[in-house]
Amino acid sequence: MAESMRGLKRSHRCTEVSSADIGSTVTVMGWVQRRRNLGSLIFIDLRDRSGLLQIVFDENSVGSDGFAKAETLRSEYVIAVVGKIQKRSAAVNENLKTGDIEVIAESLRILSESDTPPFHIEENSQTKDEIRLKYRYLDLRRPDLQRNLMLRSKVAYLMRDFMAKEGFIEIETPVLTKSTPEGARDYLVPSRVHPGSFYALPQSPQLFKQLLMCSGYDRYFQITKCFRDEDLRADRQPEFTQADMELSFVDVDDVLDVNERLLKYVFKEAIGVDVQIPLPRMTWQDAMNRYGSDKPDTRFGMELHDVSEVVKDCGFGVFTGALENGGSVRGIAVPGKASMGRKQIDKLVDLAKTYGAKGLAYLCVNEDGTYKSSFAKFMTEEELAALVEAMEGKPGDLLLFAADKNKVVWAVLGALRLHMAKELNLLDPNQYNFLWVTEFPLLEWSDEENRYMAMHHPFTMPMEEDWDKIDSEPGAVRAKAYDIVLNGTELGGGSVRIHQDDIQEKMFEVLGFTKERAWDQFGFLLSAFKYGVPPHAGLAYGLDRMVMHMVHADSIRDVIAFPKVKDASCLMTEAPGTVDEKQLEELGLAINLPEETTEEE
Repeated sequence: MAESMRGLKRSHRCTEVSSADIGSTVTVMGWVQRRRNLGSLIFIDLRDRSGLLQIVFDENSVGSDGFAKAETLRSEYVIAVVGKIQKRSAAVNENLKTGDIEVIAESLRILSESDTPPFHIEENSQTKDEIRLKYRYLDLRRPDLQRNLMLRSKVAYLMRDFMAKEGFIEIETPVLTKSTPEGARDYLVPSRVHPGSFYALPQSPQLFKQLLMCSGYDRYFQITKCFRDEDLRADRQPEFTQADMELSFVDVDDVLDVNERLLKYVFKEAIGVDVQIPLPRMTWQDAMNRYGSDKPDTRFGMELHDVSEVVKDCGFGVFTGALENGGSVRGIAVPGKASMGRKQIDKLVDLAKTYGAKGLAYLCVNEDGTYKSSFAKFMTEEELAALVEAMEGKPGDLLLFAADKNKVVWAVLGALRLHMAKELNLLDPNQYNFLWVTEFPLLEWSDEENRYMAMHHPFTMPMEEDWDKIDSEPGAVRAKAYDIVLNGTELGGGSVRIHQDDIQEKMFEVLGFTKERAWDQFGFLLSAFKYGVPPHAGLAYGLDRMVMHMVHADSIRDVIAFPKVKDASCLMTEAPGTVDEKQLEELGLAINLPEETTEEE
């Protein structure tokens, strides 16, 4: 039966005691991790968020009633113990912070009993994710997850500390706002008092932080929740936390400078990693040409080679056909994989097809200098030798080639490069390679929409030297946009914003907005810009992704207290769920679900 805490006050967390406290009487509270009954002695491993502490129940010290009570203890019971710290009577446990001491219990209170948990509370649990997430409140007791969330808390504090010292003001922006047409899908919230109208949950505080610059706050910062109704993956959730900032009277270098110093401070103070600044920079075009990705992992080589010129006159129609259609032929050299079997290569071909390729060409450079290739019969020995030389191929290398439109070639080889790096164990989790990717295209063509779309958002400033191409060659206009990349993950991104009326109006025109539509969607911002707007720029980090890298987690769910699963549902609360008909009536809503098709249909 549960007892009260009346008259008791915790003096220490479990690992806040040490050998320096030997002889002291302490009051500790927590969960029973494990019980060992040796007859005359009962040993309990007591757990709280700080770690484990061994408690010893001896009938001489705790009394017969206390000893009998200790015999009833089970895993996850919540207890309070008063006792004296002494040096361990048995062998020291080098794996525990408190491994050289123990507490001899003098009194015990059972504050709460526990049913048998559905899984054992332990580090690096092998329990299925579905079970752990259904009982997330138990999963969160695991020491590794608790360390993750405590580190996350520390990172948030360090960011706030740094930003405050740099003159940033923390300001909250609205969560119920207006839907915008660009970007990912919004989560919509129906309005009861405005029937037929909807709020949108913010994908980012973008428009509000720009308005704050118009309002003269100069430097804004916020750690805030954002929402995007998009498909999930290992580093993406429908609701996520963003560390957001905006600065006035700055250009690209000013934003990058303050953020490099922020990263150096946070990584050093949080996990002891010394980030060397200034960080390297690479243009978007170079990143795509060298790595096939705008968020390249630079911890290893295996860079792309453009061999279009080398194969333009060869007899292999796959290569020449791609070039005739305005594409390119590129490849990567995988060291030591020339002996890879046909079945393994076929799996690489299947992987390439998932990224849009029609196939994948390969050439093995054997140790004796001979070649084995899927296209050798279409090329002369001299052409093959020239191709290997252009690829900087060495004996033992496997050369993989993609031939298609650049967008497909980059996607295929970028994915294969990462896949093979994992196969070769080239990804050191303790190496932190930061990189700025700059000069993104301002616009990208959407076949689906049959128009240009903003690669970032409609308020991104073009590079001045490219602006004269906006009508004749809009796809060639670069943006004053920048992403911060860590080990192949985009940690954050931002841009210099447009603050001139004429450029903003032209941007809307290029994006296919009529003047009326632009004012309908963004009128409050455009109106504010008529009253004196400073040049401004900003950046936002995905806080979850940053902490995920710091703790070497495989999934972003391991650094979020209550995450969603792949279909954006919560296994613990069973959200989303249905609502009462009365609520729908108040909102003027009716549910019109598509009829399920039968097997006969």
